[in-house]
Amino acid sequence: MKNYLNFENDIKNLEGELEKLKDPYNQEGLSEVDTNKISQTQEEIDIKLKEIYSNLDPWQTTMVARHEDRPKSKFFIDNLFDEFISLSGDRYYGEDKSVLTGFAKFDGKSVLVIGQEKGEDLDSRIERNFGMMRPEGYRKTIRLMKLADKFNIPIIIFIDTPGAYPGVGAEERGQAEAIAKSIECCMELRIPTLAVVIGEGGSGGAIALASSSKVLMLENAIYSVISPEGCATILWRDPKKMLDAAKAMKLSAKDLLELQIIDEIIEEPVGGAHRDKELILSNIRNSISRNLELYKSMTPEEIFSERKNKFLKIGRNKGFMKDINSLSSLKVDDKKLEKFFNNKKNLILFGSFLLVSILLFVFLS
Repeated sequence: MKNYLNFENDIKNLEGELEKLKDPYNQEGLSEVDTNKISQTQEEIDIKLKEIYSNLDPWQTTMVARHEDRPKSKFFIDNLFDEFISLSGDRYYGEDKSVLTGFAKFDGKSVLVIGQEKGEDLDSRIERNFGMMRPEGYRKTIRLMKLADKFNIPIIIFIDTPGAYPGVGAEERGQAEAIAKSIECCMELRIPTLAVVIGEGGSGGAIALASSSKVLMLENAIYSVISPEGCATILWRDPKKMLDAAKAMKLSAKDLLELQIIDEIIEEPVGGAHRDKELILSNIRNSISRNLELYKSMTPEEIFSERKNKFLKIGRNKGFMKDINSLSSLKVDDKKLEKFFNNKKNLILFGSFLLVSILLFVFLS
């Protein structure tokens, strides 16, 4: 049974009509299949899909990224890689089933595969904790990333999580520290790392693994610091304003590519990745192959430097930096500083902060 989003009602009706036309023994009593009508209806569906999906707003894109039928990490691991050997446990606490990890073959060469897995049905979603990793999950990936680095094996990561698990147990076992260590590990690797955002890329739960040489993103995926509902609740105390939040957050692949947060958009079939899984497999396979090829002639130090410089550049084209291409010189734009200090309100705030800091220092020492 297909699942439809609330803006796909026209598609639902047309596809229901198409199914009836294909069945010679439907309730309307047709005795033969009308092939012309079938072709016409299919054409209407294709046109309607293209019309809807070429004009998605950020909230609709979020809904597509969360679609129940959207292919998950396990699907990609099973169909893109050969000889996958699953590895478990962080060697400190236990196993985290919300993330799949193991070594495999891609185009005949060894790779480490990491995939955040939400699950396909209710039972598997509960088992996978809806893709929300715990500290032991991040420590497991750190252990295996260091192993891959030691043997010069590239890493391919599939990102699909609403965020890291915020439960009491996770916090007691050092969730924030585990995320920070994972980011640190990703940044220190001397091997190529490719992160593919296939659904939701939520907050620190995603960036802990997406601090990669290349960040690729499916066309209808999202990647943000918080969910639109969470943002709306904090800013406006009204989760119903998620559309306004989604627009402001710039969470779509197109926006993130423009901001240079991600490196490439992988095209999806019209109507979302779930409508043609063979096509999305082919597109992802080609993208991974092409990006791995870029690092064949690079030394470990060059790979490390490129990743570091890429992340250092993020945001500088709209910040205080004069020259985003010269990372060795972190010069401040004097005009922006001058504008800041010429503002009387800013001077009062800065002076107040300085005075309070001095008083606190005097009283506490």
